[in-house]
Amino acid sequence: MSSTAEDLVPMRRYRYTVADYYRMAEVGILAPDARVELIDGEVIEMPPIGAPHASIVTDVQNLLIAAVGPRALVRVQNPIHLGRHDEPQPDLALVTPPASKYRLRHPRPSDILLLIEVADSTLRFDRDIKLGRYARVGIPEVWLLDVKARTLQRFRGPGPTGYGDRDQIADLTALPVPGLDSVRLDLSKLW
Repeated sequence: MSSTAEDLVPMRRYRYTVADYYRMAEVGILAPDARVELIDGEVIEMPPIGAPHASIVTDVQNLLIAAVGPRALVRVQNPIHLGRHDEPQPDLALVTPPASKYRLRHPRPSDILLLIEVADSTLRFDRDIKLGRYARVGIPEVWLLDVKARTLQRFRGPGPTGYGDRDQIADLTALPVPGLDSVRLDLSKLW
């Protein structure tokens, strides 16, 4: 069977913009309660949140709020704006105050001190896809809490090909909180 010129035309994927994404929600293509994120122009459906995941997010949220006080804001499972084609919803985002600047826009990379992803069923996606996006836009530090392995991996040194520095943290008793000198977080009772 011979090929025609039409057979040789490459297929192109359409990448949605953040504006397209919000328009889909406005017109009802995306349900108001849909658990989705926009990653590299694709609408990604997220799995339901299980009890272990929810519990860890709540515990870390409460510990962060107590540790940072008014020096930073803790946002839980809310969007961050990374660019024209990316608006993920990390489990926790530690951002610079004041809260009023987020009334008309989501935090951008320059606002973010720390992102935390709690991975249960999404470990591979969080590590292999989302962390790359975070690194490329310069998010200074990301913590990946692996629920099943009960580990915390810290990623620092963002760059165009990912994070240059990655380590697994064994001692969770006094984790320095990036961007906030002298603030330490105790996650030793998390598991």
